[in-house]
Amino acid sequence: MAGAAPATAFGQAVIGPPGSGKTTYCLGMSEFLRALGRRVAVVNLDPANEGLPYECAVDVGELVGLGDVMDALRLGPNGGLLYCMEYLEANLDWLRTKLEPLRGHYFLFDCPGQVELCTHHAALRNIFSQMAQWDLRLTAVHLVDSHYCTDPGKFISVLCTSLATMLHVELPHVNLLSKMDLIEHYGKLAFNLDYYTEVLDLSYLLEHLASDPFFSHYRQLNEKLVQLVEDYSLVSFIPLNIQDKDSIQRVLQAVDKANGYCFGVQEQRSLEAMMSAAMGADFHFSSYP
Repeated sequence: MAGAAPATAFGQAVIGPPGSGKTTYCLGMSEFLRALGRRVAVVNLDPANEGLPYECAVDVGELVGLGDVMDALRLGPNGGLLYCMEYLEANLDWLRTKLEPLRGHYFLFDCPGQVELCTHHAALRNIFSQMAQWDLRLTAVHLVDSHYCTDPGKFISVLCTSLATMLHVELPHVNLLSKMDLIEHYGKLAFNLDYYTEVLDLSYLLEHLASDPFFSHYRQLNEKLVQLVEDYSLVSFIPLNIQDKDSIQRVLQAVDKANGYCFGVQEQRSLEAMMSAAMGADFHFSSYP
């Protein structure tokens, strides 16, 4: 109909520190979604990404390259990446022009891994905010390497970073513990996995840290950090093994619930057929939003 408003688009902003598996996630999730029948467009927003393993619909490298910025402005990789995101923010018309022909696709945005961009620098948040004005409904999917669970001190740091990211990015948010297929190689967990995914009573974590001579000197600091996480009561995680269809399906369920995506009957049938083949039994997914 002439003059009708464009349909709402949906997607995921895939964020997380370097090495957390964002690009691998985009590849695995895009293949899973295509198997369900969704039209998927993967957008690379990381100017440092090279040799992308997925089919890239839009690449920010066409607008600005990290290497060129570092050479021209004599910046290091961190300063260069911040400049690239500020440059993209100042040239969002370019991005909108690239995305508009893809209206009707489900978007996966592969974002830079610099932590500052998601905790206190404004450029990436402003880009997401502008996308909302284009009627693009995003969920932030925050990946954290599961090996941090094997070190209680690092896990507290992950909790604080995840909380800061949730508050700063200002999007519906799903936190993932990635690379769960490798967790057995990282070391023994002090508690059961659900303790880390549900972020249960953190006083037990403090007691565990108190037994370490190094961390015993920082007990009061750790207590304050833990209290901060518990006061907001926002952080929890979904374990992810990108090689496992059932694991990806659980993540997708949480993401679709967060951004309000509703699939049709045909996609539900595709999902049931896929999971039945993967699990070797009839699969009925009645709990999907």
